Amino acid sequence: MAELKRASTGGGSRLAALVILAPVFVLIAALGTRTGLWTYAIGHDLLAMRVGVGLAAIAAVAALMLLVFALRRRASAWLAAATIAVSALTVSGYAWQASRLADAPPDDISTDLAEVPGFGDLAARRGGPGPAVTGGPEACPGAAPVMTQVAPAAAVWALQESGFSVQGRVNVGRAAGTHRGFWFGSAHDAVIRIRPGRTDVRVAARDSRSHGGEACRLATRLSERLRVVE
Repeated sequence: MAELKRASTGGGSRLAALVILAPVFVLIAALGTRTGLWTYAIGHDLLAMRVGVGLAAIAAVAALMLLVFALRRRASAWLAAATIAVSALTVSGYAWQASRLADAPPDDISTDLAEVPGFGDLAARRGGPGPAVTGGPEACPGAAPVMTQVAPAAAVWALQESGFSVQGRVNVGRAAGTHRGFWFGSAHDAVIRIRPGRTDVRVAARDSRSHGGEACRLATRLSERLRVVE
């Protein structure tokens, strides 16, 4: 009986380790991408969104098995409850991310679709065409033009307050910056175009992937900061 109990305890520990492996694996994938150990395609697309999904499914099965063991008094009840919670959070996180990617507005947002601001000198650093579609205020209601000519210093302040690092030269007509995502370091570029009576904002990802509406959130944040100083 003692040997059976020890075997059950050891099996429960291994199942718990399987459950914990999924979120830890995603964290490692994110940190490796953020620090440049591997590319975004490897870290996010392959490791996190493919391998990680498989590990999350295995973790869910392991958590259910541990729950059965606990109901049969062959595993700790608190351990089973903890693993169920971790697995539920992991699966919910993936479901939330999938819905964000599927329903998000374009990852290229401009407050002026009639004359979309260009990225100027920053275009050379983007390395490609980026998103295929540019959305406007209809796709991202929070991204609205500022109907005044803001000062270049105000544009720089808005970029920095929105988490962008200022790039290139700032002049009376424009300011630009780059934002890096916290987890996977995804890059979004922004340009603030300043003209008499109107200031426009454009934010675009550097690749053609969906980033869950990040461009819209950043463009909205920039528009709000600019309206503060108008």
